[in-house]
Amino acid sequence: MELVRGLGNLRERHRGGVVTLGTFDGLHLGHRRLIDRTVAIAARLRRPASMLSFEPMPREFLQPEAPPARLTNFRERWRLLEPVGLDVLCLMQFSAALRMLSGEAFVGLLHEMMRPAAVVVGHDFRFGRQGEASAAVLSSEGLRRGFAVEVISPVMRGAERVSSSGVREALERGELARAATLLGRRYSMRGRVIAGQRLGRELGYPTANLRLKRRRAPCGGIFAVRVHGIDALALPGVASLGTRPTVGGVEPLLETHVFDFAGDLYGRELEIEFVQKIRDEARFDGLDALVEQMNRDAHAARSILAA
Repeated sequence: MELVRGLGNLRERHRGGVVTLGTFDGLHLGHRRLIDRTVAIAARLRRPASMLSFEPMPREFLQPEAPPARLTNFRERWRLLEPVGLDVLCLMQFSAALRMLSGEAFVGLLHEMMRPAAVVVGHDFRFGRQGEASAAVLSSEGLRRGFAVEVISPVMRGAERVSSSGVREALERGELARAATLLGRRYSMRGRVIAGQRLGRELGYPTANLRLKRRRAPCGGIFAVRVHGIDALALPGVASLGTRPTVGGVEPLLETHVFDFAGDLYGRELEIEFVQKIRDEARFDGLDALVEQMNRDAHAARSILAA
């Protein structure tokens, strides 16, 4: 899969393909349906399969003081997209100028720069100034400009429609099983291990620390986790996602203690898979009380992961 930053950097080989449009935060089962259909049509037409997405997410740009929780940062989204069969990921900067484009002008830009043979979108896709245009408008404009538009129906899991907002709500409530049902996999975060204050090592719980690289995390607290990227098999652990109030922390971090592991992980790219929430983050009266709670958390995590 090739990354293209901005429509202006597209080359002739990128044009004339089948394009799916959207934010794709979380890459849940609804997104996978869009991607799978895009790849299938592209294979039939012998054209490139492309995704056009936006950075920052439109709601992050429009609501900077209260952005939605970000399910996937760019590294996570890229890794999830690598095996799905797309040829091109084009990232378009969401800006004030893009925000002010009419729906018709946006379709004109898409047609001029990508010359799609077909476009695949979800039933709830909206675009243009203040979201004025719908998937139905895109279909009409596509007919006028000479490209096909396929609109994908909602993907359901039981009585619930799969959506990024549903995944965010499940994670915020600590409902990891529900989130996994909507995602089609357990929720995870990914990043490179950074150097920390080494306080965990002094307390008997050395941790691999990851920066979140998002303005707002979708969940927080203490979790039983599995860690990918150290061994061939995922290793069990316990993780804290938050600001570490007992030791005066400010920056949110994902700190993971890998059970029965003593190696050096600095600089290693890890994926932390969230299995079950144990409790919310809390402030304790001193390090002794914190260590006692860490012991209880580790015991709980081992029991959960052994079940």
